[in-house]
Amino acid sequence: MLNYGRHTFTFPCPYLYLSMSVNFSVKGQPGFANWMSIQFKEEQDHAMKFINYLLSRGGTPLLKPIEEVKTEWATPLEAFEDTLEYEQKVTAMINELYSIALEEKDYATQSMLKWFIDEQVEEEETAQGIIDALKMIKDNGFGIYTLDKELASRTYTPLAAE
Repeated sequence: MLNYGRHTFTFPCPYLYLSMSVNFSVKGQPGFANWMSIQFKEEQDHAMKFINYLLSRGGTPLLKPIEEVKTEWATPLEAFEDTLEYEQKVTAMINELYSIALEEKDYATQSMLKWFIDEQVEEEETAQGIIDALKMIKDNGFGIYTLDKELASRTYTPLAAE
């Protein structure tokens, strides 16, 4: 949860990505599982970036209990559609924070949020690209297998220390 002036924001938890990773592992799709596991780690990095920024500015981040998340997806397409919806929700919250920072003339926060705005463009574009591929593949087993192999090659790169 983030308190910004008179506004409070509760960001969704990246726990959803861990749940998706488990779902894909159980279904024998290690590439999809890998992609989601790395996404979970990246989202944890993003949360820490927010927390560290708040602490550096004298704020107090408030961690609340993790809400239960969905645990099963019928198809990879359904999971990636949920991924895109999640990222769009995060984008909307970051955009709202940026609007408030503009109103408050909080230039430091505007600068920090610019990184997140750029990151969200990439997040949504990536999810949409996988959705588009899955829609082309439809229920073609070899296509799903091939995309699973491609997603297995994704590697985790931690954010640079600031």
